[in-house]
Amino acid sequence: MGKDNFPDHKELEKELSEYLHKKYGGRVKIISPLVFPKSDGIEEDVEKENDSSPKFDLLPEELENYLKSYVVKQDKAISVLATKICTHFNRIRYARSNRKGSSNVGIIKNNVLMIGPTGVGKTYIVKLIAQKLGVPFVKGDATKFSETGYVGGDVEDLVRDLVHEAGDNIGLAENGIIYIDEIDKIASSKDIIGHDVSRTGVQRALLKPMEETEVDLRVPHDPVSQLQAIEYYRRTGKKPRRVVNTKNILFIVSGAFNGLADIIKKRLQKQGIGFEAEISSKSTSWDILKHVTPQDLVEFGFESEFVGRLPVIVVLDELTKDDLVEILKNPNTPVVLSKRIDFRAYGIDIEFEDEALEKIADIAAEQKTGARGLVNAMEKVLIPFEKKLPSTKIKRFIVTAEVVQDPEGELRRFLENPEHKEFLERFERARHDRIAHVKEYVRESLAEFILKKKHIQIYEERVDLIVSIYFEELVDINTCFEIFYEMYDKVKKQERELQESIDVGIGFDDSAIDEIIKKAIQTGKKPDEIAFEVVKGLEYGLKLVRERSGIQYFLLNKDAILDMDAYINSLIKKYYRQGK
Repeated sequence: MGKDNFPDHKELEKELSEYLHKKYGGRVKIISPLVFPKSDGIEEDVEKENDSSPKFDLLPEELENYLKSYVVKQDKAISVLATKICTHFNRIRYARSNRKGSSNVGIIKNNVLMIGPTGVGKTYIVKLIAQKLGVPFVKGDATKFSETGYVGGDVEDLVRDLVHEAGDNIGLAENGIIYIDEIDKIASSKDIIGHDVSRTGVQRALLKPMEETEVDLRVPHDPVSQLQAIEYYRRTGKKPRRVVNTKNILFIVSGAFNGLADIIKKRLQKQGIGFEAEISSKSTSWDILKHVTPQDLVEFGFESEFVGRLPVIVVLDELTKDDLVEILKNPNTPVVLSKRIDFRAYGIDIEFEDEALEKIADIAAEQKTGARGLVNAMEKVLIPFEKKLPSTKIKRFIVTAEVVQDPEGELRRFLENPEHKEFLERFERARHDRIAHVKEYVRESLAEFILKKKHIQIYEERVDLIVSIYFEELVDINTCFEIFYEMYDKVKKQERELQESIDVGIGFDDSAIDEIIKKAIQTGKKPDEIAFEVVKGLEYGLKLVRERSGIQYFLLNKDAILDMDAYINSLIKKYYRQGK
């Protein structure tokens, strides 16, 4: 809506009344006239509320290691993505600190094109990146776009959605990530003569947002933005203009690009590089895609200007059956974690034998839908048990190869004697193997996490605590570390507060902190509450010891947490004996 035809308050009130009447009938009306101050008619940019841009300090190798802990196989793609995305956000940080270089006309943004078959983790990787960086993220589907609009709006609605995801924080939204899937579907068709509105038109509509433009948050089809405009106009007498600049918004697009391999193959054969024998097999099609050039994408049906907005191109590998097995065995995989949570919701613990996971991967591999097939295969096997077991008193269930092969038959057999020695032994064996596997995984991850919290040592007893958090909370290993650090910090904070509030000096050594965290995991209580209760329980006894011995500060150890009475008695005996 232009500056010259901005509606006055009566027109806005009428439009909003009609909208509310259509949506709610006669139950909702605007009945109070608004009193507007005189306006000079000038439309002004509204200050960007809560303009708190995220802080970026992540290095490429740190992001790469983080992604590899979740994603199987895609090492090359992850390496490129981690490098270019970290560079993008750290360049933003540098520009803010170095105002002289902040204008930098002509600087190319590191927008990314991801090419890969379905189910290899394209969306998953982008979500992980946004989560790790702490930036807002929205996903759009290219097939829902048109040149003039999609779902009642236009391509700029993705930017507006980003503001919504950022909690209406424009500054944060201006540093977000927009991910557009199935981008290959907007390549122009060679069968259409003339302007292809649904394809090349969408490419052109994306050009400005992908580079730099200002997107107005006030749109005619959004009643909320219109109400905000009325309120601002009522308070100030000025017409607001809330805009989002896309200069620093990172665009990541992806697609399977069926047919692109043929274009690349044809080019390579013309160049006489000697690929004829290698590239004739269908099994090497994704290897061929790794030779993609911008010109190949233009021939595929993209405008050269659109390709130019995507300087970073990564090709993801197709997943084999062995890769699917590795995904299922990864402690961070959401496929298995989600099923554990489903059964835990009914108070049931489930375990998987390795052979069962391999057979589930076999079923998924036949579907040829990558990791997506794992979810389908898992559901197909476990739904009969998920339906029946909650109605029983069963609390432990082992998924075996036999369960995968014959779910209904094994369900009947299991229900006949759920406490059968064979089932219990196989459950305990699978649990023991998983504990060992998770422990080893935690040990391998130590280097990354120790760097973050150098003042907190991670030794074997704390590895056990992190593993306990994994089994109790059913979250990924990275989150387990964060939970442990949070618990540690709460105990230390409580320690400082207690030193100020009680009449005796106290502190916790590492063994005491570990025991407090262990109790918190087992009981579900907060570690700082446990620390407070321990000190309050010991306070009187410690004062007696202080009066006898003159000691002003007590460093509590594990024994003080395990048995407060025994700990005080031991101190009293020790110091009273010395005083005789």
